[in-house]
Amino acid sequence: MAEIQLGVIEARYADMIWEHEPVTSSELVKMTAVEFHWKRTTAHNVLRRLIDKGLFRNDNGVVTAVISREQFYSMQSRKYVEDTFSGSLPAFIAAFIQGSGISTEEAEEIRRMIDQAEE
Repeated sequence: MAEIQLGVIEARYADMIWEHEPVTSSELVKMTAVEFHWKRTTAHNVLRRLIDKGLFRNDNGVVTAVISREQFYSMQSRKYVEDTFSGSLPAFIAAFIQGSGISTEEAEEIRRMIDQAEE
């Protein structure tokens, strides 16, 4: 799948949609008026950009996800590791925990994830 880049506001709007989906476009207009102080046209224009990027669809005024929040952030995380650490997950983890370490609970959770991934 092609890389999807979102600006800060697009990401906040996408999170709002994921949190409330399925949601009508008129409900989104109301929510963005409160959250972002947007007019209707702005809400529709940004929604159109998110649809054009392949994240959502609008079927007869009902907006739903094409890609889940988890799928999207998984793709973004993988892209970051690829671009920044030459695809090396161990290098990313080493950089992430350098100086701060991780708790025993976090280490156990990571071990469980590794065990599940190896199965």
